[in-house]
Amino acid sequence: MREAYALLGTRQDLTGNQDPLLRPSELFVHDEFGGVLVFRSENQGCAFWGVRLRDLGQDDPPVFVQSRDGWGRCLERVSLACVELVLSETLFGGEGRLYNACQLPARLIRELPSRFAPVEFPEYPLWTGQEESPVRWFSAPGKLLRLDGVRDHSWLHVRGSTFADLESLCATLPGHWVREYSEPPEADELPF
Repeated sequence: MREAYALLGTRQDLTGNQDPLLRPSELFVHDEFGGVLVFRSENQGCAFWGVRLRDLGQDDPPVFVQSRDGWGRCLERVSLACVELVLSETLFGGEGRLYNACQLPARLIRELPSRFAPVEFPEYPLWTGQEESPVRWFSAPGKLLRLDGVRDHSWLHVRGSTFADLESLCATLPGHWVREYSEPPEADELPF
């Protein structure tokens, strides 16, 4: 945990966009499992991520998530939870300009691994519950994708490095995308 805070603790751009890493002064212990040191919170306080106090002596202890289903194992190591934190916070960051989401039909869910490279990262449960699990990551040059679940109409969250990357990604996967917007004007152009 100390190493994670030393590397990421001051990087709000990587850890503080949606479900942030708590500041050291915000850390707290939840009483489940004889105590869980909570280091991350869902942005509305609906879920918490933490390490059991009894596991803190391990080099890279497992991480648990608390949600409406109670506490359950999320990822096998803190280091993996930190990578997931940065991936998720990057996906949702940047004021949403390069982000979009849609519910994918089962046919497109099955095609994702052939259209985009699966990220070598373990599947894990989404904090909202088993219906939206497992979470799987995919990528392509300039594109990052997160699929929440494998059921028909599971949510796909996407981010492009540029607006053109995002536009291309959305065009590749036809669906009802949440955000309908056009490319922002150049810095020198006025919108009126």
